[in-house]
Amino acid sequence: MTAGLDASRAERFALIALSHVTREYPNHISHGLQGPGDALAPSDLHPVFYGSFDWHSCVHGYWMLARLLRLFPHIPSADAIRNLFGKMLTPEKIAGECAYFDRPLARGYERPYGWAWLLKLAAELQGHEKPAWSEALAPLTGRIVNRFTAFLPLASYPVRVGTHFNTAFALRLAADFAEKTGDDGLLDLLKGTARRWYGRDEACPAWGEPSGDDFLSSALIEAECMRRLMPAKDFLPWFERFLPQIAEGMPATLFHPATVSDRSDGKIAHLDGLSLSRAWCWRALARSLPPTDIRAALMESAAERHLAVALPHVAGDYMGEHWLASFAVLALDVDARET
Repeated sequence: MTAGLDASRAERFALIALSHVTREYPNHISHGLQGPGDALAPSDLHPVFYGSFDWHSCVHGYWMLARLLRLFPHIPSADAIRNLFGKMLTPEKIAGECAYFDRPLARGYERPYGWAWLLKLAAELQGHEKPAWSEALAPLTGRIVNRFTAFLPLASYPVRVGTHFNTAFALRLAADFAEKTGDDGLLDLLKGTARRWYGRDEACPAWGEPSGDDFLSSALIEAECMRRLMPAKDFLPWFERFLPQIAEGMPATLFHPATVSDRSDGKIAHLDGLSLSRAWCWRALARSLPPTDIRAALMESAAERHLAVALPHVAGDYMGEHWLASFAVLALDVDARET
């Protein structure tokens, strides 16, 4: 059985993130230009989250560091994390991030994946050892909450792909923030949206998985979203309808890790993330079942297979290294509280 998230592994993951959250290049920018003056370097556009190849990966790199610092405050890299946060999570630098989101062309910037990770980071910083970190982030957090609140009522349909645009993943992470901060209005909106989008789904075939650049299972992340946002008494019957053949190991594609043919190709490298995110979902879903349910052991076994395939490749090539460790922490930290 794969070892859990211990201090040794936490230190390894922390060192990986510390090596890239302030690494400006290479960099992939999704940036709308209104004029020639908007063609700026990443660190000019984003005073905090300019590293890790792209904005959202940098955000969840910070989340992982915050999470590891909370769980393992005495690992060797702990002071480096504290120093990073003290330098970067300041009102002045966050004001620069807010200014970017206030641009007219930024209405849909990082929707919904980056939004979700920013709220996940904000949730993790709540009650952390330095209140100043959360307080500094608060103006940006507020902007992202407002974006979710404005967008979700307008979104007639979910997005079910296995990449950044998946809406179930966004609802799932945003739920952690809403619950941690006591934002009942946002939490009710997330719950209502999840039921509206997914409540009638049943007999999911998962025949489209895996697609060639998936890092999320559209089937399993939907189930994990509903587990998080539905009462257990409602979720368990829904789960029976949604994936009715789990006890028979079906749909078979969900039980077997994807093949990664080239880890230097950023899109193909997504498939290591698919294994890690599937492991996270399988483990969380298994723990929602009664202990005597025969499906739980099958789901835990599937999680183990996916972890065994992906964990050795969290570092190596930068196309995976700039983000995979965060997903490893999601999978290995399932036994901890939701945030």
